[in-house]
Amino acid sequence: MYRICVFAGTTEGREIVAFLDSQPVDVTACVATEYGETLLPAADNLTVSARRLPVAEITQMLSDTAFDLVIDATHPYAASITDSIYTACHATNTEYLRLLREASELPSDAVYVADTDAAIDFLCGTEGNILLTTGSKELAKFSMLTGFEERVYARVLPMEASLDACRTAGLKAAHIIAMQGPFSEEMNLAMLRAVSASWLITKDGGKQGGFDAKAAAARKANARMVVIGRPAQKDGVSYSKAIELLCTRFGCAHKPHVDIIGIGPGSRNTMTKEALLSIKQADCLIGAKRMLEAVASPEQRIHSAIAPNDIADFIFAHAEYRRFAVVMSGDVGFFSGTKKLLPLLDSCEVNVLPGISSLVYLCARLKTSYEDVFVTSAHGRRHDIVPDVRAHSRVFALVGGENGMRGLCRSLSAAGLGGVQIGIGERLSYPDEKITQGTAEQLANGTYDALSVALIENDQTDAVVTHGLSDDMFKRGAGADGVIPMTKSEVRAVCLSKLRLTGQSVCWDVGAGTGSVAIEMAMQAKHGTVYAIERKSEAVKLLHLNRESFSAENLSVICGCAPEACMDLPAPTHAFIGGSAGNMREILSLLLNKNPRIRIVATAISLESVAELTECMKEFAWSETEVISMQVARDKKVGAYHLMTGQNPIYIFTMQAGGSQL
Repeated sequence: MYRICVFAGTTEGREIVAFLDSQPVDVTACVATEYGETLLPAADNLTVSARRLPVAEITQMLSDTAFDLVIDATHPYAASITDSIYTACHATNTEYLRLLREASELPSDAVYVADTDAAIDFLCGTEGNILLTTGSKELAKFSMLTGFEERVYARVLPMEASLDACRTAGLKAAHIIAMQGPFSEEMNLAMLRAVSASWLITKDGGKQGGFDAKAAAARKANARMVVIGRPAQKDGVSYSKAIELLCTRFGCAHKPHVDIIGIGPGSRNTMTKEALLSIKQADCLIGAKRMLEAVASPEQRIHSAIAPNDIADFIFAHAEYRRFAVVMSGDVGFFSGTKKLLPLLDSCEVNVLPGISSLVYLCARLKTSYEDVFVTSAHGRRHDIVPDVRAHSRVFALVGGENGMRGLCRSLSAAGLGGVQIGIGERLSYPDEKITQGTAEQLANGTYDALSVALIENDQTDAVVTHGLSDDMFKRGAGADGVIPMTKSEVRAVCLSKLRLTGQSVCWDVGAGTGSVAIEMAMQAKHGTVYAIERKSEAVKLLHLNRESFSAENLSVICGCAPEACMDLPAPTHAFIGGSAGNMREILSLLLNKNPRIRIVATAISLESVAELTECMKEFAWSETEVISMQVARDKKVGAYHLMTGQNPIYIFTMQAGGSQL
């Protein structure tokens, strides 16, 4: 097993150790204090040295243990220990790798000085309180400042050695802030304001050392930064390159940390604290441009992407970022790209953080509940909302596009639903948020933002929920061979009952004619798909008219003769055969090949068709079969009387393959 030694005096050093604790290597982590040891993870493959090591002891340790690699992840300002580690590695012929921390971008008004002495020289010519965040080691030098006891407040580690250094320097107890970081922007800001600091003294510890949070806080507190420059650095690599080397050379596996975050409607005011913290801690933010503009800080790295594949590809291509935050509009579980993104991130450490959805937000603004609301979306896809409004008393709709909301109101009005009440929410949570209420007819000529949602309320729902629609609801027509056939209401009702469709069924209607069965299939399998296969061009035109009339968006019309026209269609769960053009055996063979557990209902009127289906029942392997004969008589007025007129008897064959459902 490989042996790796990490001098882990920094945040990224501890992260390297944490990364290695689950890898196939033995790790020795060296920290200067027992306190530093408490910050390391507990792992079976980890040995910890918790004391300061002079160069001779480092050399002896490297001689005693043949390490395959030494990683120097000490602080960029700890030049002495870096020199000791490098010298010991050179003396023992051990491979040395310096982990470099990227320098920060300095604020334009920051004062940059070469070293501590230069910082003191500069501060001697200034006035105002000073928050010193450079630790306790050089505190004695700062005690030479005029007014040191009154001006300087020192933030140091909560350790006895640090407190001793403060007392030795002559710092008052009230001027000592003994705390362990990391410190957020808010915490830094609170400290600067608490001590009325005009100056913030810091080293360029990079983002990992909290420099960005300090800079942001100083800007808000109107305190200028004095930045002590870094000593000369040895050649080294970034964190991402170090991880890449460990994976390539030592068989380690890198797992990016990804937070997928619902940021709510868009304003930071509506985001959860958990989401804000995750965004702040991220090395890189990914999302749509609007979302990034809403949440990213000026110094944060961002990548604009919407498609799940593009997001995943970027994450796996950029090992230099340890923590990613993917920001999603609204809630991660509400018409969000999260559903498609999650399977692409199986090899990552993923957290999913919820947000406030536009449904929740709009209903709160309208002072109404939402437990009985039917939810749909016309954002980024074509969807006819009219059937939804007919079927449900309350419908929430996501609406996209410049004229999307106006088009929705006009569609409802044209469908005879102009009286339904609509609450429209535009740019929810932003300063220019707007809520408009009225009927669809009243709102049909309005102008609305592309970022809009609607709650539609219909107190006169009229959608039929039982099968067996009246025959006169379908458009009829004639072809070259006479009237285009249609399965009548009573027969249709029985056939649909025998099919036993589910909401997700994938259905074929072979020999669809006018499409009456296909239409009702589509109404029952609302979340499935129906394919109406018809060979006659006149009937195909009629199918399209009926599809449009019933707004059956999940119905596709296939022009052609079965089985040839069906070869490339998805496997059906259910099939209705109303006409086979003499190809019954071939059609049944294809259906069974597509799905060995399919359920089929077929009708026959002629004796020849009955005979053909009867033979097919014997020829193919069915788990269960059933045949019924059905005859319907309708009343007909003759003078003062009503007489019953019999229609042709019809045979209904039900065939279940692969399992019992009869």
